[in-house]
Amino acid sequence: MRTLILLRHAKSDYPAGVLDHDRPLAPRGIREGALAGDWLRKHVPAVDAVLCSSATRTRQTLARTEIEAPVQYVDRLYDATPGIVLAEINKVPAEVGTLLVVGHEPVMSSLALGLAGDGSAPEALEAVGHKYPTSAIAVLRTEKPWHALELDGAALVAFHVPR
Repeated sequence: MRTLILLRHAKSDYPAGVLDHDRPLAPRGIREGALAGDWLRKHVPAVDAVLCSSATRTRQTLARTEIEAPVQYVDRLYDATPGIVLAEINKVPAEVGTLLVVGHEPVMSSLALGLAGDGSAPEALEAVGHKYPTSAIAVLRTEKPWHALELDGAALVAFHVPR
């Protein structure tokens, strides 16, 4: 069984003159990034690998989680589509059991809902469909190897918003 975690970056700041890609976390985001890490350590298997958008706010979110796993920063995950994110997931080696993807909206919610198939928790589906706020975490499980993961190929088993 493989576990896929889709983490939306924490709350970002909007400093004047800073490009979107370079926006840092807001004070609330710094706090919530740490809360996300606490929740992950308590509720999911240890993370084996991370795919993270190259944006400053996603990098800072990941740093605040204090997750200890090899990280690949992927430019394509910034301003991505669900298909692009899935293509990056499909490249992950089969030996990775738990994968964390740190990215952006609206991609995280679209991908979570697109991957959610049989065995998905109705309350998690409803929550993801309603709103995927900053720092939100979707947890999916699949029997498929990463290279074969496709739409409807996982079960959305949990959704959490650290506050």
